[in-house]
Amino acid sequence: HSMSLEPVSMSGDLVVEAPAFDLTCLCVCLRVFRRTQWLHGPSPVTTFGPKACMLQNPQAVMHIQDPASQRLTWNKPPQSVLVIKKIRDTALLLPFKELCTFLTEVKNMLVYVEKKVLQDPSISADENFAAITKKFCTFREDLDDISNRVDFIICLGGDGTLLYASSLFQESVPPVIAFHLGSLGFLTPFKFDTYQSQLTQVIQGNAALVLRSRLRVRVTKGSSEKNNGLSLINREGEGAAEEYQVLNEVVVDRGPSSYLSNVDLFLDGHLITTVQGDGLIVSTPTGSTAYAVAAGASMIHPNVPAIMITPICPHSLSFRPIVVPAGVQLKIMLSCDARHTAWVSFDGRKRQEICHGDSITITTSCFPVPSICFRDPVNDWFESLAQCLHWNVRKRQSYLSPEDDDY
Repeated sequence: HSMSLEPVSMSGDLVVEAPAFDLTCLCVCLRVFRRTQWLHGPSPVTTFGPKACMLQNPQAVMHIQDPASQRLTWNKPPQSVLVIKKIRDTALLLPFKELCTFLTEVKNMLVYVEKKVLQDPSISADENFAAITKKFCTFREDLDDISNRVDFIICLGGDGTLLYASSLFQESVPPVIAFHLGSLGFLTPFKFDTYQSQLTQVIQGNAALVLRSRLRVRVTKGSSEKNNGLSLINREGEGAAEEYQVLNEVVVDRGPSSYLSNVDLFLDGHLITTVQGDGLIVSTPTGSTAYAVAAGASMIHPNVPAIMITPICPHSLSFRPIVVPAGVQLKIMLSCDARHTAWVSFDGRKRQEICHGDSITITTSCFPVPSICFRDPVNDWFESLAQCLHWNVRKRQSYLSPEDDDY
């Protein structure tokens, strides 16, 4: 006989059609076989700052979109912008002043600038620019919270400006448009010559996005204990924990010591290996083209949900870089028989010593960096590989004619 089917929603995303009378049995079965941890990592937020969000695609399957279809849209017209300029770079003074004048006078935007930028004598002593600077809102790093005040971000400089912009926002990050005015520019696809038309399109919500995943890193200072018969002294801040949002990589190295670093690497609570060498790099797909690729890792497209683990000069020829799912939890600790401490840094900043009993926990963050594309995520990435890293550039083999084939 005919049987009615009812849609059953499980865990918010999964929809199952099941017979109405067998619903209890179905729920029990799914509950038994449900994983305790997900391989694909947390679903990234789709709201960026106070007004920006991802344009929803009705044809998306399981919240997975074609990278070329990721588009920016605004809940309300943007009114504020954070301008990040590379410090102590005189070549950026004229573009910075021109950009800020355009934003305030033409677009009527409220411009946020870091206080130390305005302390540059070339800016503070410019009387012609004084009328513009009076309209600025200033802030200080680590002291003022601007997370809910900025609608989008403009970076002037190299890749370091984008990394710095990421560090200012520990949760939701506003959309970022980066202009190439630095040395490398792998993450800065826009040329400043066309900034007016590019910014107009962004303000109108006509732009492609790539969501650059970040790592959520928690550093916990352990309790003092004895190791190899040596008593470890009590340290200030023992038991405290600090969290960081990392866009490129977490680097654990041997620091000033001449000994090999010796750290244990755990994955979802299981010890998978002990790293002996100069150190270890844990990177995002975005960071795979930075320090990791110099250490022999593969290059991963930013839309791939993954974490790259790369040893630095390992004391084993078989220790190759590996890629693990974005949903795993990594933990790094100093091995009990390590001869010296290790050091850790986050996107090259906040460098600190790691002692026995300390731990570094790394997971994929649910707060990505929405980076505005010049064309789309795929074309921009391959363009950066070709222009910045000269990927697969070689002298072409000459054509072999039929006559030459005899030789």
